[in-house]
Amino acid sequence: MGRAGSGTGTGAAGSGTGAGGAGLGTGAGGHDEERLARAALTRLTEPGDEVVGRWLRELGAPALVRGLVGDGPAPKGARSERLAGCRARAASLDPAGDLAAVARLGGRFVCPGEPEWPTQLDDLGDARPLGLWVRGPADLRLWALRSVAVVGARACSDYGSHVAALLGAGLAERGWVVVSGAAYGVDGAAHRGALAAGGATAAVLACGVDVPYPRGHAQLLDRIAEQGLVLAELPPGGHPTRSRFVLRNRVIAALTRGTVVVEAEYRSGSLVTARRARALGRHTMGIPGPVTSGLSAGVHELLREGATLVTDADEVAELVGAMGELAPERRGPAVPRDLLAPEAAAVLDAVPGPGGDTARIALNAGLSRDTTLGRLYELHGLGFVARRGDRWRPVARASTSVPSKPLGRRPPMRRGGS
Repeated sequence: MGRAGSGTGTGAAGSGTGAGGAGLGTGAGGHDEERLARAALTRLTEPGDEVVGRWLRELGAPALVRGLVGDGPAPKGARSERLAGCRARAASLDPAGDLAAVARLGGRFVCPGEPEWPTQLDDLGDARPLGLWVRGPADLRLWALRSVAVVGARACSDYGSHVAALLGAGLAERGWVVVSGAAYGVDGAAHRGALAAGGATAAVLACGVDVPYPRGHAQLLDRIAEQGLVLAELPPGGHPTRSRFVLRNRVIAALTRGTVVVEAEYRSGSLVTARRARALGRHTMGIPGPVTSGLSAGVHELLREGATLVTDADEVAELVGAMGELAPERRGPAVPRDLLAPEAAAVLDAVPGPGGDTARIALNAGLSRDTTLGRLYELHGLGFVARRGDRWRPVARASTSVPSKPLGRRPPMRRGGS
């Protein structure tokens, strides 16, 4: 792998010499230097730091680690405060131990450039993850190719929870991977919907993959790890913070084909996810709600900004899916009157409520008497009108037995012949 793509660690600081307590010697613990260095960086630095991303691109991962912990030249422009913080963290740095810890969970550490790496994350540029800690048996890259994010309010309403669960189940049934953040509210409902449908779901955490956060979702996270994927930028044991939740959202946005927001107030992390998705060229969608609800205000604002209004999994799949994945046509229930030919419908409209003779009905319909009479007999046969003497009146409830093709379009009968 070249240095520009993933940083090979053949930079100025040397290769395979170790970095003090960092343990970056080639082959340490059975891992190559690049993997150890990237694992170390996930503990030394914060997720989404574009400055670190630029240094990584310029120096390579092993050289950058050495520079940050004081075993090599410091990165250009690094402030003393940043270096001091990294060196304080380096005191407990054990990347080989972190890799062993995730392996004991049945997980792994996926680096850019590897076969399992989702290349759409490269759209984040220097803010792309240094690597991803992953639990679960599925292939992350393949799952991400057909994935949709479903996000929204933590303190959602019953409506929001119900819609999120339906979306999760519906998308899973259509072969889509449901991605969310495992939080209370909309996130949890979307994950549960996908799991209940026997489908695929992935949780992107703002902490280590071994940290059950929120605590109330410990069992849910275990189920996701068994049936789907749990992934994070932070190493095992990493704890969540407010800023890490915000930074986590960029991964959800970049990883998926589109983001659906189900209930969100004006200040909501889910709106951050959707707007980041839009900036990355992904589809952004919103589920409308009551205009009187503050939980719908953020979604409605997102729709005003140009997001697509969707109401169910079919409409989401139509937007983000391949050609031909169309939502069914939405129409109101068909009634017998809908199937009438235009002339027959015009005659039926022209029949007065109290009833009227053929001449008056023809005048009201703007048709000839003969044409009107023919249509009246058709309507009589279908149960739309009744006749008494020379007068016709509408019937309150027509027969439901209506031909599938409109009436009144057959050629006229010839006079005097067959």
